[in-house]
Amino acid sequence: MASSYSALLLGDSAAFTAAFRTLINNPQFSDVTFLVGGEKQEVFAHRCLLSCRCQAFHAMLSQPQKTQGPLLLSHVRPEVFLAVIEYLYTNSVTLNNAIALEVLTSSMEYGLNDLRKLCVEFIKDSLTVEQVCEALQAAVAYGQMDLQTHCLAFIENCTREVVHTRGFLELSKLAILTILRSDCLAIDEVELIHAVQEWARVGSAVLGSPVCDVAEGVVCELRLALLSPSELTTLEKENKKDQMIPIESIAEAWKMHALWKGRRTRSCLCRRRRGTLPREHHRHLDPQHK
Repeated sequence: MASSYSALLLGDSAAFTAAFRTLINNPQFSDVTFLVGGEKQEVFAHRCLLSCRCQAFHAMLSQPQKTQGPLLLSHVRPEVFLAVIEYLYTNSVTLNNAIALEVLTSSMEYGLNDLRKLCVEFIKDSLTVEQVCEALQAAVAYGQMDLQTHCLAFIENCTREVVHTRGFLELSKLAILTILRSDCLAIDEVELIHAVQEWARVGSAVLGSPVCDVAEGVVCELRLALLSPSELTTLEKENKKDQMIPIESIAEAWKMHALWKGRRTRSCLCRRRRGTLPREHHRHLDPQHK
């Protein structure tokens, strides 16, 4: 008796994808409509395709009260939602710098792990000085360590430019701490302190909180002891305006200066960054961190 034989044979995947692409936002044969964004733009889709491709949509469309009438999605922009739809229909997505981070957010919301990976790769490949802080913020918020590491490396290479962007001023505490803990920032400590002061003042204006409260937990990462005595004196005077830096931190920096004579120190507060400009007292620092 002859043995049976079977095989899975693949047709033209490009033609298959092209055919499904014609269904994107096509009202013909669609059986579900979304009202997307503040303008409630209509987006047409097919219930069975969304349900089989995305568990979140399957749960959404399985609710009896949502089987009739359009579904409201006011929290997402139409172009972002259409990118998600494109991915669900074709397993590919068209991204640009204007929507990539928001598509990443949607991929997390809808549990689309492969779309998340595509977004992360695009963001990594297209980072700019103006957008890197926003990308870092997203990476920190969503626990995307690969993207976070990539953003931090970018920031380390162009720190002076990055700290003058709007994105830097809008960073969360956790995100800015990620930056301040790096030894590889290409910026001198004085300029970095001024950048953090500006960040805290903007945050104070937005949140209606004192500058010192906004900066709490952040200023401890500033390496005040790297400043020369004259720079530290100037900082102490400037600090009287908003008291961003606790008096104890400034006193600790002065203490380090007083104790340097005749000994070296390995304190993390004295560790020089890549962009730290040399001062005379730096000869007392750990020689491993030249």
